[in-house]
Amino acid sequence: MLFFIPVFLPLLTTQTATMSKKIVFLINPVSGTKKKSSVSALITKMAAGFNVPFEIVPTNASGNYDFLKDKIEKEGITDVVIVGGDGTVNQVVNALHQLVDVNFGIIPIGSGNGLALAAGIPSKIKDAIATVFNGTAKYVDAFMVNDQFSCMLSGLGFDAQVAKDFSEKNTRGLVSYTQQSLINFFKAQPYQFELTVDDFTFFTEAFFISIANGNQFGNHVTIAPQANLSDGMLDIVIVQKMSKAKLPFVLINQIRGNNKLQSLVSDMSTKHVLYFQTPSINIKNLKLAPLHIDGEPTPTKSNLKINIMKKCFKLIH
Repeated sequence: MLFFIPVFLPLLTTQTATMSKKIVFLINPVSGTKKKSSVSALITKMAAGFNVPFEIVPTNASGNYDFLKDKIEKEGITDVVIVGGDGTVNQVVNALHQLVDVNFGIIPIGSGNGLALAAGIPSKIKDAIATVFNGTAKYVDAFMVNDQFSCMLSGLGFDAQVAKDFSEKNTRGLVSYTQQSLINFFKAQPYQFELTVDDFTFFTEAFFISIANGNQFGNHVTIAPQANLSDGMLDIVIVQKMSKAKLPFVLINQIRGNNKLQSLVSDMSTKHVLYFQTPSINIKNLKLAPLHIDGEPTPTKSNLKINIMKKCFKLIH
């Protein structure tokens, strides 16, 4: 009999854990490129297998989820699972993260899926759904850009312009994003910024600045290799003015993790990429470089105050 105890005990534990769940799946009908009907059918099938009560609800384009707050409180919803990309995740978590007893899950069907990739959530839909039922909810950080919420990655400059042009295209997916990146590469010019970290202020001309909570641009492109979703720090990547002939090689070095974290030092004017960590940063956007929040273009600002929000919400991963 003792031989069978370690075999069945995990099954009993999993069953007990899933029986206490009550899930709302929020599906973005326009995110990414995958067919939403097949995802809904798979969710229904797998939820029945785990014997977990659930409901499928469409996302709200306006980002207003007051109706869902009431539903969570009245019906004892434990998990809110976002079926979509980083922009949809941003809207939902921003609206609901102050409900401390709610866990968030992600089934990544967006164009980049940066937060899901950074958290190790599987890209395959079936495996991601299984993670919702079998995974563990852990606290992760977020951050504020002035009064705007960001889960994952925000930025100024080149990548924000790509995000804007991409959002205006009828077709989504990696191919379309790559096309817009190439078009903008040839047009790209550096912008001027004044940055303050602690009491240190410096000026730079840069093609883009990324403020990262996780390591991903999206699509497995690692912009901030040392970033951690729960370390209480922002990873700042500044790609400074340089010859465009050098730029692709410099970016490859950053993506491969060859640029180590650094302190702000006096010789930083000789570096192509500045890569450092800080819990907060102020940026004067002197030439009004375009801005994106979690991959979604947003009206730019001349002054940006950016602060980490430690242990902001619980993510199942």
